[in-house]
Amino acid sequence: MADQTKDIYYTEHLEIPETPDPGIAPAPWRTTRVVGKPLPRVDAYERVSGSAVYPSDVAFADMLYGAILRCPHPNAQVKRVSTGAAEAMRGVRRVLTASSPGADLVWPYGGSGNDSKIFDPHCRFEGDVVAAVAAETPYVAADAARAISVDYEVLPFVVDETKALEEGAPKVHEGGNRVNDAETYTRGDVGQGFKAADVVVERTFHTACELQTPLELHGCVAKWDGDKLTVWESTQGVYAVQSVLASVLGLPLSRIRVVGHYMGGGFGAKLRPGKYSVIAALLAKQTGRPVKVFVDREATFLALGNRPPATMTLRAGAKKDGTLTALQFHGLGTGGAYAAGGTSRIDWLVRDLYLCPNVKTETQDVFINAGPARPFRAPGHPQGAWALEQVLDELAIKLGMDAVALRLKNIPDKSQAREGSPPYTTTGLRKCLEEGAKQFGWEASRRRAEETHKGHVRRGVGMASCLWVSGGGGPPSTVLVKVFADGSVNLTMGASDIGTG
Repeated sequence: MADQTKDIYYTEHLEIPETPDPGIAPAPWRTTRVVGKPLPRVDAYERVSGSAVYPSDVAFADMLYGAILRCPHPNAQVKRVSTGAAEAMRGVRRVLTASSPGADLVWPYGGSGNDSKIFDPHCRFEGDVVAAVAAETPYVAADAARAISVDYEVLPFVVDETKALEEGAPKVHEGGNRVNDAETYTRGDVGQGFKAADVVVERTFHTACELQTPLELHGCVAKWDGDKLTVWESTQGVYAVQSVLASVLGLPLSRIRVVGHYMGGGFGAKLRPGKYSVIAALLAKQTGRPVKVFVDREATFLALGNRPPATMTLRAGAKKDGTLTALQFHGLGTGGAYAAGGTSRIDWLVRDLYLCPNVKTETQDVFINAGPARPFRAPGHPQGAWALEQVLDELAIKLGMDAVALRLKNIPDKSQAREGSPPYTTTGLRKCLEEGAKQFGWEASRRRAEETHKGHVRRGVGMASCLWVSGGGGPPSTVLVKVFADGSVNLTMGASDIGTG
C-alpha cells in the first residue's frame, strides 16, 4: 500500500494491518445471527413520531438567522459591495463581506485545483457567495441580503466541458481549463486485442449534470462557548466538517464539536461542509449569539454539489463466442470551477466489471464556470455504466447473443484493476444475473417484446450490471465498543446514518 502523507498510519509510523486473503483467513461465516437478519431500528419511534431533532430543528432562545447573498452570474468580478441599506434595517445584527474583519479566509474545494475564498471577489460560478447577513428572523435576514447592492464586472464564461478545451474558450483560471494531465490506465495491449476481435463497437455518450434534492436542506447552527465552537450540521461526515472548520478558522480540532445525530437525506453531497458552515461560525462569533444558516433549494442546486456531466467514448471488441478481447475508454469531465473530482472513478467499471485482458482508459478533467461536483450515489459509476452497458448490449446484438449470456460469459473471479489482482470471495454477479433473469422471465419477455412491434412503436426489456469500487483493504477505521455487565452494547463510530440504519 502506498504511503499517504495525511494518514495516521504514516504520520505515527504505525504498521498497517494486513488484509486477510479472501476465503482463506478467515473463512466466510456460514451462519449469522445479526448480519442479514431483520431488526427494528433503535430510533424508529423518534423518526416516525416527529420527535427526532434534526439540525434544521435546533433552536435557541437568543438565536439569530443567517442569509447569504449569491452571485447571479457564471463569471464575474465583484467591484463594489454596498451594505448600508441592509445594515440600517431593523433587526439586522451583522453583515459580512470580503472586506469584513476576520472574513478573509481561504476555502478549500479539494483536489489539486485553485482554492477559493469564503467571500471570493472573483465569482467563477453562479451561486458563489458574495455577502452574508445575521438578523433576528429569517425573513429580515433574507430581506437584508436582497438589500445589499453589488457592482459586477461580468466576464465571458464557458459551461460545457467539451467547449472548455476549444481554442479561444474563456479561461476559468489563468493557467487554462485543464485541471491536470490526463489520468491513464493500461492492462495488456488493446491494439492486439482489437486485432483479435471478430466484432468491434465504438460509441460516444454524454451524460448531463444531475442534482441531489435532500428533504432537509444543507445548513447548520453554530454556537460559541468562549473559545469553543459547537456546530449542529446536516452532514454525512461530522469529522469532515470538524476538520475543514478547524483548517479554515485556524482552530485546533479539540475546540470544535460537530453534532450530526439525525439527517434528512444526504446522497453524498453532505460528505463535506459548505461555505455556509464557516459563515455561521463567523456570524455567531461576531454577534455573540447562536446563528442558524440553512440555504434554500436554489443554492443547493447551484453551489452545493452535483453529479457532474461527462462525455465518454468507448470502444469494445469481442470474439464470436462473446469473449471480450479489448476495451478502450476516454472520459472528459468536470468538477466545475474548481478541482472537485469530475471524472473520479468514471472508468472503474471498464477496468474491472467484466473479464478482459486488454484495457486502456484515459480520463481528463477540465474547469468550467459551474458549481462544484460532489459525491452522488457511487461517484462516477452511473456515468460509466451508461456507456459500458449500452456498448455491451450493442455487442450482443452484433454477435447474435443474448445480453445476459454475453455478460455471464465475461464474469471475472478476481479484481483485475486492484493491485495484486486479489481474488473475489464472490462478486454475486453471476447469481444475480441468473436469478434475476429467472425471476423476471427474461427469455419470455424478450420474445413478447419482439412479437409486439408495430410500425414505429417498439417495446422492449433491458438489463444492466454495475458494481461499487469500495471494499476492504484500506487502512482500517476505528470504532469504540463498550460492553456493559447486562450484555448491552454502546458503539461509538464516525459513520453517519443516512437512512440505512
